[in-house]
Amino acid sequence: PLTGGIPAATAIHPRAPAPDRVGLAPHAAVIAIAITSILMTYTKDPRVDDYLNSLPEWQQATCREVRDLVHGADPEVVETIKRTYRPYFVLDGNICALLAARDHVNVFLYDGAIVPDPEKIITAGHDNKTARTVAYRQGEIINAPALTAMLKQIIANNRAGGWRKLKREA
Repeated sequence: PLTGGIPAATAIHPRAPAPDRVGLAPHAAVIAIAITSILMTYTKDPRVDDYLNSLPEWQQATCREVRDLVHGADPEVVETIKRTYRPYFVLDGNICALLAARDHVNVFLYDGAIVPDPEKIITAGHDNKTARTVAYRQGEIINAPALTAMLKQIIANNRAGGWRKLKREA
């Protein structure tokens, strides 16, 4: 695989899917993610690596791509393990967490349901007061611009005192 967990076959497969939601051909999106991953440096928690390495290859790739997107949203993001084994990404509060299930990967966005989702990437927890979920199944393409926009808004909200404070003030 290329750096960032994107399988090399995705970039050269003759039956690659049609252009993704941001208008790039799939191989261009893969190359852009790979270049970003190569240029991006951040501190990796070895416990998060242990969690990711225990997963099937496709889940590792999905989690690594999300990991890169979270760190790319703000260079001050810190990754850690909470709740015994679950990877969390934090900056002035929780941003998101990863949890691999049997047939999908959940990305829990800790946004208090106040961050807009114009691209409709949220798959569960629409009425949850703490976190919502984006689930990715094998072969699904991550809408990186939409997820990154949500991550950046969550970080901005955290820096402004967190979603609980923002809800009280609204």
